[in-house]
Amino acid sequence: MAELYDFDTAVDRRGTWCVQWDGVADRFGVDGLLPFTISDMDFTTAPEVLAALRARLDHGVFGYTTWWQDDFRSAVAHWYATRYGTEIDTGQLVYGPSVLSQLSQLLQMWTAEGDGVVVHTPTYDGFRKAITGLGRELRGVPVGDEEALVRELARPDAKVLVLCSPHNPTGRVWTAAELTRMAELAERHGVAVVSDEIHADFVHDGHVHVPWTRVAGEGRWALITSGSKAFNFPALTGSYGLIGDPADRAEYLRRMETAEGLASPAVLSLTAHIAAYREGAAWLDAVRAYVAGNLGHVAERLSADLPELGWEPPQAGYLAWIDLRAAGVDDAELQRVLVERERVAIMGGSVYGAPGFVRLNVGCPRAKVERGVEALVRAVKAVGAAHSSPSGV
Repeated sequence: MAELYDFDTAVDRRGTWCVQWDGVADRFGVDGLLPFTISDMDFTTAPEVLAALRARLDHGVFGYTTWWQDDFRSAVAHWYATRYGTEIDTGQLVYGPSVLSQLSQLLQMWTAEGDGVVVHTPTYDGFRKAITGLGRELRGVPVGDEEALVRELARPDAKVLVLCSPHNPTGRVWTAAELTRMAELAERHGVAVVSDEIHADFVHDGHVHVPWTRVAGEGRWALITSGSKAFNFPALTGSYGLIGDPADRAEYLRRMETAEGLASPAVLSLTAHIAAYREGAAWLDAVRAYVAGNLGHVAERLSADLPELGWEPPQAGYLAWIDLRAAGVDDAELQRVLVERERVAIMGGSVYGAPGFVRLNVGCPRAKVERGVEALVRAVKAVGAAHSSPSGV
């Protein structure tokens, strides 16, 4: 299906106020690097989304807008029914400017300063900033370590489990059994769950995303997400969620509409979501297939040149989370070589609390992926060789 769309032709994003391309010096200290960084893609969004946006622009009037209308709510319900075989209660829907903004509001509702917030590690840096920025204590649990999860949720001051489903940065897709177990533990210990499912639409073949609504019990919970990640329109702003308890839902909306002054959403975001969910499935399947090919290329190259890594593609997403510890490279030296010699920007694992890893964004044309993985292989070999030489040079 990917052949119906052109993902190979590069789109020049320089000079468009783009964080990944124009803002690379903010994080890496050098301009002009080829970036594989922040999690957006270099592809134009679905043609159906573009057509809907153009039609809305042609209307020419952009007054205050309501998200609480049937076009949007029914589009979300249609997406969950057709994509996940899940019937949602559209009466539970809420809206927000971003997933992280929604998370911040929920943390303020359900926790106090000093309370514990449990997350899986390695941890998306946006979670860390939101949690610690509000004065809450981040409690890390390694992905797959149920004993640690049980221990942290049982602590008296643990108030919220922030779940990334699928997980960023590892690309792990939680099984129904794992999610059910988390729901049972959270309910048993009176811990609320906020499930960030923004990467759900990018689950790869052979794996199945299970929305939190299908496992949530009687405990306090919220599912927060957006179509912006899969359809690549985060700059339009806009996210939505489902909140189980009616009183919590009312309090969230009160905070958004009065305390935050966000009663009117971005109309182009609503337009994009409706078009994506009603008409964009074929494009999404095509871009997922193309990205799967990119990930396959990374796996092939790493297997040939750095077989000691034993790297396999993630179960979801377009972010290649690569464990370099077997190569014995120094993180700081690797970044220096990547930036100064290879002229590429690749996120180091320390950003997510995991030294020894890198996160390579492959949501881009194949030719760019090839340049990125070649640069990474050369840098790892150069740093590893220098590290292993007796003189250290």
